[in-house]
Amino acid sequence: MAKQHNEITGRLKEFIGRQKIFFVATATERGRVNLSPKGMDSLLVLGKDRVVWLNLTGSGNETAAHIQENPRMTIMFTAFESNPMVLRLYGNAKVIHKNDPEWNGLYSLFGPAPGARQIFDLSIDLIQTSCGFAVPLFDYAGERQQLNDWAVKKGTKGLEEYWGKSNHTSIDGKPTNIVKKNT
Repeated sequence: MAKQHNEITGRLKEFIGRQKIFFVATATERGRVNLSPKGMDSLLVLGKDRVVWLNLTGSGNETAAHIQENPRMTIMFTAFESNPMVLRLYGNAKVIHKNDPEWNGLYSLFGPAPGARQIFDLSIDLIQTSCGFAVPLFDYAGERQQLNDWAVKKGTKGLEEYWGKSNHTSIDGKPTNIVKKNT
């Protein structure tokens, strides 16, 4: 029932645009596999083989640590409403921090997001759809506001302090490079 695609077609782009949640998986050669749910309208399709997603401050920063050591990433979408389908985007990602030259151009594509800490740019080498027949139906009730409220309350300085304490290494001790020293 799985079907492989060479590009994000118009139909797949529309499917991605309707999804309220997606999942990101990364891993280094050694250490833990990370799988994170993402939402808040933070992913954009930039081409037939490229997506970017805005990563907001969270309790960990595994994805950034993993990508800098091993660029493999899988993003998965699944239909919780309407017709069933699972869509996976496989490829290699690059992490873009606020002090990287690409940041301003890519960040401008998103709406304002308190707590934005990185952008991930995924170059896709395989797209696969599958049936999703066993995925249950759920109704979308809305976005949670706690993360935005927390980030606004922290402010820029507070977020940077939090990153230095809680987001500078992965749970396996790998650096995320979120806090770079000026040279």
